[in-house]
Amino acid sequence: MPILAAEADVYPEDLLDRDDLEQDEENRWWTVYTRSRQEKQLMRSLIALDISFYCPIVPHRFRSPAGRLRTSYLPLFTNYLFMHSDGFNRYRALKTNLITKTIEVKNGPELTHDLRQIQRLIQLGSPLSVEAKLQPGCKVRIKSGPLIGVEGVILKRQSASYLFVAVNFLQQGALVKLEDCEVESLS
Repeated sequence: MPILAAEADVYPEDLLDRDDLEQDEENRWWTVYTRSRQEKQLMRSLIALDISFYCPIVPHRFRSPAGRLRTSYLPLFTNYLFMHSDGFNRYRALKTNLITKTIEVKNGPELTHDLRQIQRLIQLGSPLSVEAKLQPGCKVRIKSGPLIGVEGVILKRQSASYLFVAVNFLQQGALVKLEDCEVESLS
């Protein structure tokens, strides 16, 4: 049983589904670095201010001291949130006093693509872990199974194969274990 129910990690709900997201000349992506452990509070504030954002949230399961299995929902990328807004809304977000810095994303289409892939992995319920460094490997696309169409880099960890899906702007990404998936090389 979860300690608290999962909160909205994207606002509005269809933000990453919009086809016109990159044609919007007023709004652009901002990478927001939050104060320590303030991602959810910032998300609540941005919803109240009607400012678009995405902060990938994943379930984290652990045992309580009494031995009960607990679930909490934590940001995949600690202290990071991705805001899609204009300069005025960026200023309004900064006034929440929950942000330490914002960085304008120069390649918005690439970030949108990366975030859509991360969102898809989370929606499929794939167990994810953060991989902090991009490592060289074979770039692939999944050809079959529930992850069909997802692109990433194959990594080997403890004799298992994982797909590394990068958020290049952060130089971080998520790992998902590959089980019975057919892949094709993109190199």
